[in-house]
Amino acid sequence: MNSVMYCLESLSKKSKLRRMERFIQHGDTSCLKHTIAVAYYSMKFAEFMGIKYKKRDLIRGALLHDYFLYDWHDGAKGRKIHGFTHPRTALENADRDFALTDIEREIIKKHMFPLTVIPPTCREGWIVCMVDKACSVYETFKRKDTYYNVKGKETEEYINLLYKEIQAI
Repeated sequence: MNSVMYCLESLSKKSKLRRMERFIQHGDTSCLKHTIAVAYYSMKFAEFMGIKYKKRDLIRGALLHDYFLYDWHDGAKGRKIHGFTHPRTALENADRDFALTDIEREIIKKHMFPLTVIPPTCREGWIVCMVDKACSVYETFKRKDTYYNVKGKETEEYINLLYKEIQAI
């Protein structure tokens, strides 16, 4: 878990990542909580299955896979096909704000397979693609207090709170 928190803190300081707190992803889960869960469970899944993977790339790609930075529930033009289009938007935003590896780009771009038609070509991409779907189903049906309860905090307090609460998962 320390790896997820290290990447989260690093990415948070250099970007608009904290904006993801404001947007609901599924049920009552914020986009930021969703991406943290996907990063955490992707790592756990890979370790449980004994899959060799690039840890930093997997975690960063998972944390940035939904870095689209808008409320997809707002009814704005084009949002009805959000499932098909947001990977490209997330990748453009992430490319603008970070120096991404090819694996991180692959994860972000193809995490919505089969909606994005072209499947992932790396282990890390497949792992995030599958775990993202599992987390999405859980968030949609759980609806209340999904994963943990985080309110707005200063960055350092926020990271410490997330670290403690994710450890409890």
